[in-house]
Amino acid sequence: MAKGKRSRSDTQDSQGEEPTSEMQPDVAKAKRKKRSRDQDIEEERMEIPVQQEQEELTAEEKRKIERKLKKECKKKEKQLLREAGALVEKVKPPGPSASDLALKYLKSWSKKQKDWRFQKTRQTWLLKHMYDRIKISDKHFARLLKYLNGLKGNAREESIQKAEALMKEFETTDDCTEDITVKIERIRQVLQLLS
Repeated sequence: MAKGKRSRSDTQDSQGEEPTSEMQPDVAKAKRKKRSRDQDIEEERMEIPVQQEQEELTAEEKRKIERKLKKECKKKEKQLLREAGALVEKVKPPGPSASDLALKYLKSWSKKQKDWRFQKTRQTWLLKHMYDRIKISDKHFARLLKYLNGLKGNAREESIQKAEALMKEFETTDDCTEDITVKIERIRQVLQLLS
């Protein structure tokens, strides 16, 4: 065939029409190869700046990027699970309550156990609820008074201020329920001990 002339199948292919059945597998294969090559080139273009960028980053910046990518992957996984309807909420088994942990902490302190160590959260819970007869029984309150004797610093000062404020509040109220009388008695004991 001459250079300037085209066959009928070539002109139909260049105009966007389907090639004949004999030519179709070859054309499809060529198009796939071209797309594949274009994708490979595009991926190489994307990798080069990323590699150069990673070389310039500090270790801390690399960790931040890794954490961000990990977070995005988890987010995508959850989204896929949600779409599939398979997202099941994670249910944590109920652990010991804060009151149980605080009272156990106080008990281990009173027995001078080797594994006892100071825990700010437990102490804070005890100081916050020390006037509540329901949360801290009379037996535990006696232990707590011994614990308060060793209280130092800001926790001691705040406990005194809180006790004085509560005492003033209860002096102005006319309610004399059993619960309030127990609280007033506990406040007096704490003030006597800490003052």
